[in-house]
Amino acid sequence: MRRGQKEQAERVVAALARAHEKIKYCMEKHDGAAAMLLLESCQEGAIDLGTSIEEWEGENVKTIALLEEYCELVYQIHEEIAKGNAANAGRAYKNLKQQMTKISNSIRNDIPVRMEVVFLPYKASMWDSLESVWRAAKADPACDVYVIPIPYYDKNPDGSFGRKHYEGAEYPADVSVTDYGHYDLKERHPDVIFIHNPYDEYNLVTSVEPAYYSRNIREYTDKLVYIPYFVLEELNPDDKEAVKNISHFITQPGVVYADRTIVQSENIRRAYIEVLTECYGKDTEKTWKEKILGLGSPKIDKLVNTKAEDVEIPDEWKKIIYGPDGVKKKVFLYNTGVSGLLEHSEQYIRKMKNVFEIFKANQERTALLWRPHPLIEATISAMRPQLWTEYKQLADRYREAGWGIYDDTADLSRALAVSDAYYGDHSSLVKLCLQAGKPIMIQDVEIVELERTDGRQ
Repeated sequence: MRRGQKEQAERVVAALARAHEKIKYCMEKHDGAAAMLLLESCQEGAIDLGTSIEEWEGENVKTIALLEEYCELVYQIHEEIAKGNAANAGRAYKNLKQQMTKISNSIRNDIPVRMEVVFLPYKASMWDSLESVWRAAKADPACDVYVIPIPYYDKNPDGSFGRKHYEGAEYPADVSVTDYGHYDLKERHPDVIFIHNPYDEYNLVTSVEPAYYSRNIREYTDKLVYIPYFVLEELNPDDKEAVKNISHFITQPGVVYADRTIVQSENIRRAYIEVLTECYGKDTEKTWKEKILGLGSPKIDKLVNTKAEDVEIPDEWKKIIYGPDGVKKKVFLYNTGVSGLLEHSEQYIRKMKNVFEIFKANQERTALLWRPHPLIEATISAMRPQLWTEYKQLADRYREAGWGIYDDTADLSRALAVSDAYYGDHSSLVKLCLQAGKPIMIQDVEIVELERTDGRQ
């Protein structure tokens, strides 16, 4: 039984107890008609309560049997009054009170409180930012857990909504997904809702369905919890410039409206508190200290708990990762982000071409695993349509050539597990690869080298 349901049941019991006082008073005043009307109302209330408990908990609940006994008692007292045998009001009141005490104790002790926990991811590739929390909730026998992927839209250059996406079919096989159309947040009012999208309408590239903006869904839960889908580079919270550089991640609606925000470390927590206090006033500092928790990132949990031997590598990947002799090549995870492509445009495309040429020339010893940012298509096609055409042609040629891996799946952990080193843009992946002890090389878009013929790069 949900906490709200138990509270509702307890309110019904309290109302019945008050009615018993009135029944006693009417009987003492020899107002049998009024007493019988009250008894009839009590029986209707008890039947409704029993029906609700049966819907919530099933029929094999002790409380239902006690309510049935209560209804029989109410009927007997009603019949006695109807026959004119209503002299002993005190005895009737005592019997009603004793039975209601049994019912109250049964609701309190025999029906455990269950929490309803809802996860509202939107992109399947970002599920790792919630997964370890979901696993913990799922393992708790007192929790009913729902994963409800929500739809999102690409944004057109004018800010209007473009293509609609729904990725409910792209989650891991062990994640039971509930269709968002089959779960009414307002009606169900889950105890906790977890989100990983903080932007509401302020993301220039995409938008979740507005009904799921944080300012809306906070009305339909006792606790809204935001966990970032990204991992920030660690910083010294006393470094004012470093804190300022991440402030745009912090002053977002999801952070402001959430009852709790869980960030990756205590230093990042301090940065959040500083930025939010500066934005909303010194008198809000206590609020942010209570709301922001530096408990760690589920993305890091996922990385730590995923080993190369535990992931299923596609056969087409194996052909690229392993040489003819069965020896594994050195796998470079190549990460291309949105910001670099927007900032450097054609120069970034030239850099990518150069990277592909070098790795293609060295494919006997190395394997390139290219994983573009999941929002790159939506961003570039909306903000740089002419650049998108060139980028797409390059990506298509890379995939068709077949000498390297192209990974745009939702499973980031697999790519991290099979990779030996990181190469590419600054991003949250850098933090994850550092956590895994993988070498990091950040690409300089301005440097384009000629293909070497001596096997070095």
